[in-house]
Amino acid sequence: MSLKISFELTDRDLGFFRKALRQSRAAVKDAEDTEIIEAIRSVLDEISSSDPLPDFVGKRIPELESLLSMLTDEEWQLPESERERLLAAFVYFADPEDILPDDIPVIGYLDDVIIIELVARELLHVREAYDDFCQFRDEYEKAHGADVDPVIRRDRLDRQRQQLHQRMSRRSAQQEKSSLW
Repeated sequence: MSLKISFELTDRDLGFFRKALRQSRAAVKDAEDTEIIEAIRSVLDEISSSDPLPDFVGKRIPELESLLSMLTDEEWQLPESERERLLAAFVYFADPEDILPDDIPVIGYLDDVIIIELVARELLHVREAYDDFCQFRDEYEKAHGADVDPVIRRDRLDRQRQQLHQRMSRRSAQQEKSSLW
């Protein structure tokens, strides 16, 4: 038997999370992106091997891995503002002493899950564009195989990426009114 609990976060409630994210990123402002990425990978490995892992956390692991792939994909070249959002969320998630300390049984990751959900929603258009980019890249590689000139491949991917970046910028600008940031 499962139990569904839902609640509404007001703008005031979201303010607490905004503040926590800003503080997390400011605390490690001098950290290299690679350090943050290594830290989140370490936390993901640790969480994945946790037993028992609450289902509401386990369901978000693929989401986190997808966001991490988008951040680290060199051909995608995630724009700086979106990189900062993801890095702030990852810093928060990797911090065991955030709003709810992670070592509290069952609910320790609740605040982390909320942060991930909010950032994922905010980056919906970015994620859709990235998914389209990955699909284009996969189809291009299937169609042309290893025989394609690397310069031509790079040019095609660059053009597709630029179009998708423009699309996501337009869509994200329309969504910005309800932004976590």
